[in-house]
Amino acid sequence: MVQAYILIQTEVGKASTVAETINKIPGVIQAEDVTGPYDVIVRAQADTVDDLGRMVVAKVQQVDGITRTLTCPVVHL
Repeated sequence: MVQAYILIQTEVGKASTVAETINKIPGVIQAEDVTGPYDVIVRAQADTVDDLGRMVVAKVQQVDGITRTLTCPVVHL
């Protein structure tokens, strides 16, 4: 199982709607509005890195109101 944080920038005023929509995507553990350079932070999981990438590109990035994403895979050192 691969987990990652997805940092999301949204259009002004869209953070709450984006977080609510993303919370419904299978594989998303949690999506929350935050303050700072990013508007929403998502914790997601998938079976493989490829599956995670497909989820981000095919589902997360397609949510209306998102302008940019940055995916940060979790590592255990």
